Amino acid sequence: MAASDERIFVQAIRRYCAGHGIAVDVRADGWLIAMRRGDERRFAFGYDIGLNSAIAHRLANDKSATSEALALERVPCIPHHLFLNPKLGRNVVGHGWREAMLGLLRDHPQGAVVKPNEGTSGRSVFKVTTEAELDHAASEVFSMSAGLVISPYVAIEDEVRVVLLDEVPLVVYSKQRGTDWRHNLDAGAKPTLLDDSEVRTACVKLAIDAARAIGITFSSIDLVCVDGDWRVLEINSGVMMEALGKLHPALVQATYDAALDRVFDRVHSER
Repeated sequence: MAASDERIFVQAIRRYCAGHGIAVDVRADGWLIAMRRGDERRFAFGYDIGLNSAIAHRLANDKSATSEALALERVPCIPHHLFLNPKLGRNVVGHGWREAMLGLLRDHPQGAVVKPNEGTSGRSVFKVTTEAELDHAASEVFSMSAGLVISPYVAIEDEVRVVLLDEVPLVVYSKQRGTDWRHNLDAGAKPTLLDDSEVRTACVKLAIDAARAIGITFSSIDLVCVDGDWRVLEINSGVMMEALGKLHPALVQATYDAALDRVFDRVHSER
C-alpha cells in the first residue's frame, strides 16, 4: 500500500515515530501498528493507540454499557436498550425479547433507531416507525452482530464531537449534516471547528463528565442537542479523524502527537 493511500491515522503515527526515533512496523494494511523504542513495544490497533484501560475501552465500545454507566453518574445521554441475538440461545437471551422491542417502538411513536451494539461510522443504522421496519432492521443487524441497541429517534438540532486527552479538549468540532438524516461523517456530514462560545464550553464540560464516568483517558465523544439540551450520544475509544484530517492536517497530527507523547512518557515512567 502506498503511503498516500494509508489512513491519516497511520500516516500520523509514522510521522511521530520518524521524529522520535521510534521504529514502526505497519501490518494488516495498517490496522495493526507495532512501535518499538529500545526494549519497549507498544501497539496501535484500528484507531486505538492503547492509552485506555481495558474496561474503559470495553465500556466505550458497547453503546448499551456506555448509556448505563452515564445514567449511573447522572450524565445526560441518549438511552440505548440492549437486545442480544436470539441465535445465542434462550438460556442467554431469555423470552419476550421481541415483545420488549415492540414495546419500545410503541413508547416512541416518532420512531426508533436500531443499530449494532458495537461498531462505528453509522453502518447498519436504521430508523424504524412500524413493526415491519423493526423486524427488518433487527434481522439485518442480527445477521452481523451479537447484539443490537434501540434508542428513541430524536430530532437532532446539532452534533458536536470533542476529542479529549486527560480531560483536556484537543479538538472540538460540529458535524454539519448533509442529505442524510444521520450526522456521521461517513454519511456526508462535514466537520467544522468550533470557536470559543457558550456551546463549545457546554460541550467540553459534558464531554469531560462523560469521560470521567467511564474512566477513559483518550477518546472522542459525540454530543447531540435535542430540544435545546445537550446529551451524550456515544463515546469512542478509538479516535478517528480521517475527515477532519483532510481539512486540518496540522491539528490532527498535533492531537495524535500529544496522545503518543502520553503513551511513551508512560513507558519511560515505568522503567
